[in-house]
Parts: sequence; C-alpha cells; structure tokens
Amino acid sequence: MIILFLILVLLASVALGFIVLVQNPKGGGLAGSVGGLNNQFMGVKQTTDVLEKGTWLFAGIIALLAIFSSLFFKGSTSSVDLNKLPTSTVPKK
Repeated sequence: MIILFLILVLLASVALGFIVLVQNPKGGGLAGSVGGLNNQFMGVKQTTDVLEKGTWLFAGIIALLAIFSSLFFKGSTSSVDLNKLPTSTVPKK
C-alpha cells in the first residue's frame, strides 16, 4: 500500500511540475506560442485556463493522497513498553 501511494504521489508531482513549467508567468506560455494558433491548442481556446485548472487539480490530488496516506498508516506508530527499558546501572547506597 505504501508503494501505491508513493507511485501515485510521484506521478501527480511530475504532472504538476510539467504543467507549471509549461505556463508563462506573464500569461503567454503555451497558449500564445503554439504554431501561431492564436490561443487555440487542440481545440481548446483558453489554454491558460486549462493549465490553471490542471495545476489546481494535481495540487489537490497530491494533498488528498497525503491526507489519505496518513489515515491508512495511522497504526504504524509504536508505543514504548516501560518494562523493557533498561534500568539504571548506578549502584545503590
């Protein structure tokens, strides 16, 4: 189960990184420079809106995976048994 969550988080992180890198901070980005299509990419007229929604989507997926993974692995904490702790080796007077 740990490996599944790790793989899903890594895939979502790579996708989020790609989407963020494709965007231009001034709004041009992929939307303004794809073959002179005037803000049209694969039939989508508002590519910047699609990229922004994708950014929020993948950020939300990563957050939900982090929350769900912490809920599934809640029982992995260990408690300390005081009877198994070593006793002090200081000699008594």
